[in-house]
This record gives sequence, structure tokens and C-alpha cells, in this order.
Amino acid sequence: MPIYRGKDFLSELSQRVEVAAQSCFDDYELILVNDASPDECWQDIEELCQSNPHVKGINLSRNFGQHYAITAGLHYATGEWIVVMDCDLQDRPEEIPHLYAKACEGYESVLAQRAERQDTWLKRMQSRCFYALFGYLTDTKMDASIANFGIYHRKVIKSILAMGDKIRYFPTMVQWVGFKRTALPVQHAPRSSGGSSYTLWKLLRLALDTIICFSDKPLRLIMQCGFFIAVGSFLLAFVYFLLATCGFFKVAGFASIILSIWFIGGMIMLTLGLVGIYVGKVFQQVKQRPQFIVSDICNLEAPEQ
Repeated sequence: MPIYRGKDFLSELSQRVEVAAQSCFDDYELILVNDASPDECWQDIEELCQSNPHVKGINLSRNFGQHYAITAGLHYATGEWIVVMDCDLQDRPEEIPHLYAKACEGYESVLAQRAERQDTWLKRMQSRCFYALFGYLTDTKMDASIANFGIYHRKVIKSILAMGDKIRYFPTMVQWVGFKRTALPVQHAPRSSGGSSYTLWKLLRLALDTIICFSDKPLRLIMQCGFFIAVGSFLLAFVYFLLATCGFFKVAGFASIILSIWFIGGMIMLTLGLVGIYVGKVFQQVKQRPQFIVSDICNLEAPEQ
């Protein structure tokens, strides 16, 4: 679990996960990844680790983001089955036995499908817009009712960790690696306190980064647009030629020339900017900086390389 502004939930979270895990597993570990939470969660995580050996703690050196915190936790996870979920208790730990029972039917990944999302109207609309845009530009089928919550076999997680992408987005990576998966409707709980850390700007930035990482469709759309503009210009030139020979043009138009220059100039700048973004992402990738940096660990050993 990535932890960000989760101080109010940690104690109840640990208790409910313990009950749920012990109902279906002989042994379990609860890995809490503190993503530089501003409410100083690390001290509470250390106290939970001291009182319960099943609780493990990872403290990142700074705020890397939700999906990088998930990646950090997956690096340290040792179980055959691994559950990924948020810490705000909207993902109900009581659903874990149901997800595991579904996985035992022969699935490597079982995704929790929030049949009735207990979020604000604005949050639901932002999510729908995000997934609709993302699905279109990446040519994938995205379900706004599915996020990170789910249970995954170790071979699925190993395949995800083997992906060297600089930009991490867990739901898409689960979809990309494949394996036999299904979705299970679960009950989604209302948030008891606080609010989501994802603002509209953060969602748009996440969408842009993930689209650039997983798809070249924006480049292909720009190329198609340029092709249609070129074809349209040739057809328009032919029409103007016919009109000119018929004597319809007495004075050359100034507005059409200026508008054409501005339009073509804008398309060129847009294309160069989009290509520049892709080049910038390649630059970030080739630097091979670590996806996360661990400052402290509790009840854990360094993962095998």
C-alpha cells in the first residue's frame, strides 16, 4: 500500500487487513510504503511494525508518486499472491478473501471493479474523462471502475517489475503484461476523512506522461492531420485556380493568406512540441535514474537482485 496522507487510517487499516488476510492465508505481510507523506506517517508505521511483525515499512527519500511507491513495495514483496490497494479504506480489506477465491478459479490477476463508486460527481467525471482519453490515445480498453486494487500472482508482478519504463502506471502495466485476468465487482466505501491528492492538473499530467510512455498514437494523429491539410490545400488551390480563370477574383484576399500562415504555423509548432516531448521522455529514460530511493525500512530485508 502506498501511504500518502494516511495517518488517520493506519491503525484501523492494519487491523482490518489482519482479519481479512488470516481468513484465507496461512501467512501474510502488510507492506506500507510511506511516499513522503506530509502528515509524518513514518513514525506511526514504525510503531505498527514494532507491535505486529507482519507489518513491514518502507520510507522513501522523497515523494515519488503513487505508482512509484507501488513499485517500491512490489520490489520487497515475497508472497505468492500480492494485493495492491490504497490506504484510505475506500478499497475495503474485507474484499481480499473474495478476490482470492476468484483467483483460485484459475486466474493470475483479479481486478476489483467498483460497481458503485463512492466519490464526488466531479471526481467520477474526472476519472471518466481520464480513462476515455487514455483509452483512445493508447488503443486500449480502459474501465473507469477499475484502479489499482486487485490480487496478482507473483509471475504477473515479476513481469511488471521487469518492465524498465521510466514512467510507471500500474493498471496499464497489468493490462500490458497479459496473463489470464478477470474483474470482480466489489463494494467501494466512502472516504471517511480528507480528500484525494489527485487534482485535475495532476490527472492531466499523469494522462500525458502515461500516453507518451505507452503509445505513439499522438504522433500518428498529427501525421494524419498534416496529410489531410496537404490534400485539402491542393484541392483548394485547384478550386481557386478555376475561380481565378473564370474571373471571380478581382482583388487578392489578405485574410485568407494570414489565416493560412497562422494555421500552418500553429500546426508546425504543435508537431515540433509533441516530438520534443517524446525526445524529452527518451532523455529521461536513457539517464537510467532509479525509479525510487528508499531511505529506511522496518521489518524488511533488502530484496534479491
